[in-house]
Amino acid sequence: MTQPSETATTAAAELDLELAPGRPPILRVAESVPAGQVADWAGERAVALEAALLEHGAVLIRGLEVRDAAALGGIGERLSGAVVPEREPFARRRPLGGPVHSSLEWPPDQPMCMHHELSYALEFPRLLTIGCFTAPASGGVTGLADAETVLAEMPEAIVTRFTELGWALTRSYNDLVGVPWTEALGTADPAAAEAYFRADGTEFEWQRDGGLRTNQRRSAVISHPLTGRRVWFNQIAFLNEWTMDPAVREYLVMQFGEAGLPFNTRYGDGSSIDAETVATVNEVYEAATLREPWQAGDVLLVDNIRMAHSREPYTGPREVGMVLGAPVLLADCSSPHRPAAP
Repeated sequence: MTQPSETATTAAAELDLELAPGRPPILRVAESVPAGQVADWAGERAVALEAALLEHGAVLIRGLEVRDAAALGGIGERLSGAVVPEREPFARRRPLGGPVHSSLEWPPDQPMCMHHELSYALEFPRLLTIGCFTAPASGGVTGLADAETVLAEMPEAIVTRFTELGWALTRSYNDLVGVPWTEALGTADPAAAEAYFRADGTEFEWQRDGGLRTNQRRSAVISHPLTGRRVWFNQIAFLNEWTMDPAVREYLVMQFGEAGLPFNTRYGDGSSIDAETVATVNEVYEAATLREPWQAGDVLLVDNIRMAHSREPYTGPREVGMVLGAPVLLADCSSPHRPAAP
């Protein structure tokens, strides 16, 4: 297991982070930085910021006044290097320019529960660079939960079962709800889609009406590639039917049947996850959640493996951009549930 080095700890201390219970670490920028120089500002502090992320999992930079995608993209590329492309999205993101996309298009009156970006994929981002261009009138907080803490606080029976079986994401692509498969995969060629799924270890079945159903098994608990520490890393609760608004679930079941829900999660052996287990997972997340209301110009750096994130309901316009960077392979995270090489 790798622990942060003394040098890294010293580097993190140089940032003079503001630490308070129930809130993410905040780095306040006292002096104005011209918009064209924010990427250089971040680059000069890259070592210290990386050390802070290893120690805390997230850092909220306040006062840098990043107000557009160009500035945010510059920071994201400087800190994370390679960018991770969106894969198999279940909701749309709008391209905002360069490597920056909007947050997921999700109804503002509905919460977006805790999750890790692309935790259902074989490659996912380690670093999320999130910027608030327009803060909402109320709500809209991006909550954070330490996945090490969540794993430690999760009931042992839940951890044991998901560790042994993994978790499965089932999807039924259609043209009415969510993203159609042609858009999710970036191709209208069924043969190309099938090749992608085989390489991804995803089971697939074409429906008579042209729809597509898929099932992919992943690990619920993995090890952080830099620290070696185990984390609860999945979207088990977020994409489960019991986390949906009851009225929404009832409508979707009426339209598509229980087996045809646009997305759902199960145990890795295909058995159903009961509502009580999903509620318990969400309760553990809630107890671990850190919150800080957005201010326009904020930049939030998140270690996507160490920290889960959520989005609370909001009112008024809210414009948030995100860069998915620093790609990591599931195979490098001591994952027992991953497909064999094709």
